[in-house]
Amino acid sequence: MQNRTLEIGVGMFLLAGLLALLLLALRVSGLTVGSSDGTYKVYAHFENIAGLTVRSKVTMAGVTIGKVTAIDLDRESYTGRVTMVLDEDVDNLPLDSTASILTAGLLGEKYIGISVGGEEELLRDGGTIHDTQSSLVLEDLIGKFLLNSVNKDQAN
Repeated sequence: MQNRTLEIGVGMFLLAGLLALLLLALRVSGLTVGSSDGTYKVYAHFENIAGLTVRSKVTMAGVTIGKVTAIDLDRESYTGRVTMVLDEDVDNLPLDSTASILTAGLLGEKYIGISVGGEEELLRDGGTIHDTQSSLVLEDLIGKFLLNSVNKDQAN
């Protein structure tokens, strides 16, 4: 009987550990179990969205206020169109707010940072942020640096 109680205790402990691991995996990946009530959609067009992924966070002043839900190509302007879902309690963003693709750390993940504008009119559900700053691609910077150093060497 005591052996059976020990086996049940170990089984319960393992089950609790697996549930904790599942919860941790959901938290780290950014997936949510609940619905998306209390949110609204905002769009932004970027020249280059390199490194930005679906489920990337959207922040303002360092605080997460939403996430990226879709990335696609706008066939008319040939730019990347990003669909963001923002928390409904952040419903006072001015229409001239700025969206920038930023990097967490030197080689970290990409996310969108929103800077508040000064206009009286506010962004609504389905609105578009027109003032955007595209992703900074490290390979492009290295290429420009190398190209400049080669051109300087040839000039000397």
